[in-house]
Amino acid sequence: MTTTLRNAGSAARATARAAVAALLACVATLAAPAAFAQANSIESVSSVQQGSTTYLRIGMRNPPTTAPAGFSISNPPRIAFDFVNTDNRVGRNSLELPQGDVRSVAIVQSGERARLVLNLKRPLSYNTSIEGNTLTVALEPVAAAGTAAAQAPYSFAKADGKGTHSLRDVDFRRGKDGEGRVVVDLSDPGVGVDIRQQGQTIVVDFLNTSLPENLRRRLDVGDFGTPVTAVRAFQQGDNARMVIEPHGEWEHNAYQSDTQFVVEVKPLRPDPTRLARGMQPGYRGEKLSLNFQSIDVRALLQVIADFTNLNIVTSDSVAGSLTLRLKDVPWDQALDIILQSKGLDMRKNGNVIMVAPSDEIAAKEKLDLESRAQISDIEPLRTETFQLNYQKAEALHKLLSSEKQRVLSKRGSVVVDERTNKVFVQDTASRLEEVRKIIAQVDVPVRQVLIEARIVEADDRFSRNLGVRLGFNRVNASAGSFAGQGTISGNLEGVHDLTPLPGAVGAGTTALANTNFVNLPAANISGVNPSTFAISLFNSSMTRFLNLELSALEADQRGKVVSSPRVLTADQGKAIIEQGTELPYQQATSSGATAIQFRKANLKLEVTPQITPEGNVIMSVEVNRDAVGQLTPAGFAIDTRRVNTQVLVENGGTVVIGGIYEQFERDNVNKVPLLGDLPVIGNAFKNTSRTNNRTELLVFLTPRVVTDTAMAR
Repeated sequence: MTTTLRNAGSAARATARAAVAALLACVATLAAPAAFAQANSIESVSSVQQGSTTYLRIGMRNPPTTAPAGFSISNPPRIAFDFVNTDNRVGRNSLELPQGDVRSVAIVQSGERARLVLNLKRPLSYNTSIEGNTLTVALEPVAAAGTAAAQAPYSFAKADGKGTHSLRDVDFRRGKDGEGRVVVDLSDPGVGVDIRQQGQTIVVDFLNTSLPENLRRRLDVGDFGTPVTAVRAFQQGDNARMVIEPHGEWEHNAYQSDTQFVVEVKPLRPDPTRLARGMQPGYRGEKLSLNFQSIDVRALLQVIADFTNLNIVTSDSVAGSLTLRLKDVPWDQALDIILQSKGLDMRKNGNVIMVAPSDEIAAKEKLDLESRAQISDIEPLRTETFQLNYQKAEALHKLLSSEKQRVLSKRGSVVVDERTNKVFVQDTASRLEEVRKIIAQVDVPVRQVLIEARIVEADDRFSRNLGVRLGFNRVNASAGSFAGQGTISGNLEGVHDLTPLPGAVGAGTTALANTNFVNLPAANISGVNPSTFAISLFNSSMTRFLNLELSALEADQRGKVVSSPRVLTADQGKAIIEQGTELPYQQATSSGATAIQFRKANLKLEVTPQITPEGNVIMSVEVNRDAVGQLTPAGFAIDTRRVNTQVLVENGGTVVIGGIYEQFERDNVNKVPLLGDLPVIGNAFKNTSRTNNRTELLVFLTPRVVTDTAMAR
């Protein structure tokens, strides 16, 4: 009975579990469409050209809620968009769109994110808009003023504003196609990154990021066989900066995956279609073949216009025929060859090309320039006031009114008010705009440098003096003297009282003369007298005395003097700090009298720093360490130590700019000839002195660039 009940309970529990599982399956089935509806996908990509603007239409499966994040680079010209929680349903990863300035479109899938990259023929600006399921990207040429801005840093990734970040590692690898990859391991994905091309280098700034000391180094990667020769990483203020040094022809791109940031530098293969004169950067047009005999130049230009879908406007003065045979030549190179052979030139405006003789185009441009000059001569003048914060008004006046390089027009003028530090400029509107740009660049706070010099003087002196005195005395009985009283013919120096001999009658005191026949005592050192040890030998009757006196003195002196002058100065500003003594001396005047003059014995630091763009400091420095020397009949001498040099030091680093090491050794021996040369016994007939002095002077220099944060404090 019990067994039956247990089996029935087990069956009931199994039935309940099956029902719950079925219910969960139904819930999952109902929830699946809702979860799937959150994902999106790229269905199609197409483009259309309207005038100078190219419209790229990206078809999505579902209407996008926000425009994707995007960024652009100028070398090579590319624009990239990141679609979050989106996959690629186009069916291909690369699309050729030879429409306008778009070369091709690449779609890369990485997890739940899809990146769409536009490969362009030239740098373009873009705007995005959403219309239903379609994302429209409008591509327009960059304005002329934006040419210089193309080299400005673009924000690869904005900082998250969550405090200071750090770099964990900087590594270099070689790709399979010969490209160089600089791999940076970030502390977190929220590190802000700015990247730009500066000359022939690539500069990457990691915002609000610290760089450990072991990563502040230069990697020499020239042996990897890539366009990259070296990678330098250092701290630049609050940011960590990485400078990549490529060589030859190259292009670069950058991407980030979680905490790994990669800069890839690819080599550009030589273009065999490049003209021999080397003035063109390279031809990139689609290749064509032309084979004509005595074809009219106008008709030949029409053939190229039909091939490229460009609008070509030909001047009436273009005439003549041409015979040519070109095979697999880029169309832009073919057009250049045709124009050169007939003395023609062209000007391009959007998708319209104007062709005319070179002289005609030059004359037209000359007329345009003359017209602009005439317009500027009659253009009304305006007056504008500029308040300077850091730059002196007089210095700006010299800059604007310089005859060698005038910024103002012929009718322009500038007046300054030194009391309020204001500048009043009168000129045309275009010239005033140039003045405004110049002031924005020069009226900036100058960075400051704290320079600390440490002058260390170490002194080690050792002296040892040994000497000896040797004398002989004899006592004789004097006739006619008191009974038992004797006289002494000599005595040791310094003995003034002589006790009468035993048994003598009466007492007497006799001043005894010095009878030392060897008198070579040890000399004193720095006014300190040597220690002495004396011994006398005499006979049993005490009538003959042999006196021996040994003297010795040893001195060991060690000292260190540390002088640390500090001075704060502006970038490229000269600073002087000194401390010392002025010594008086007499000098004859023209009237024959004497006057008191002074000479300086100072500790002096004179320095002019220059902060480099990398944050290092170039210093022209002069350090003087003078001291009062010996007293001469003309006055005190001055011991001078001076260093004058120019050095390059990293911010906060310490360098030894100079040092003086002196060693003075001397052994003096004074002895009795012949007797002083005898072994052992000869030491009683000589004195010795030994001197060993060592001095060392070192000059250390440490510059520190004062940051804006420290200046604010």
